[in-house]
Amino acid sequence: MSLRINDTAPDFTAETTQGTIHFHDWIGDGYAVLFSHPKDFTPVCTTELGTMAGLEGEFRKRNAKIIGISVDPVESHNRWKDDIRAVTGHAVDYPLIGDPELKVAKLYDMLPAEAGDSCEGRTPADNATVRSVFVIGPDKKIKLVLTYPMSTGRNFQEILRAIDSIQLTAKHQVATPADWKQGDDVIITAAVSDEDAVKRFGSYETILPYIRKTRQPTA
Repeated sequence: MSLRINDTAPDFTAETTQGTIHFHDWIGDGYAVLFSHPKDFTPVCTTELGTMAGLEGEFRKRNAKIIGISVDPVESHNRWKDDIRAVTGHAVDYPLIGDPELKVAKLYDMLPAEAGDSCEGRTPADNATVRSVFVIGPDKKIKLVLTYPMSTGRNFQEILRAIDSIQLTAKHQVATPADWKQGDDVIITAAVSDEDAVKRFGSYETILPYIRKTRQPTA
């Protein structure tokens, strides 16, 4: 099953470094960022998990929880956390999902069904496709999917920027242009008439008939 934006994020029950979770219940009424790793004690992933720990407060400001998953047991994750803190200076206080039977990786279409049912004997290269980030909304729908190669560390500032855009555009009938960041002008969607645009946004600039720019809404 291929997962796409606006699909319902598959629900699951799993063991984590913070106990058993039921994923949709754990998400609650906010956003969630699920980011995956091919194996414990891998160098790039070690830096990523620590970076996310350092940014946890930024995600919390956006009402977004973070949760990691790696294709290894919880006991291994708990040992890995010591290395992550030593390397990055940040303690991992968010949950890490254990996936020793590859169930969640398969559920999220990161591994094929024929991958087997055990992490034993599998190398990081065997699990190279378990490198995706899923942003999930309060409605449990997938809002964003990004997949990275093992050799390329993820830019989590981009994930924060994308969440800012997702939340802004969910509230207002606007879209964000390339390289947009908080405070930049936005694009009024085609669903808003010119008359309604004036009522909603006060003023706007017509760049082309199909591109109308206005200040970022703040209310």
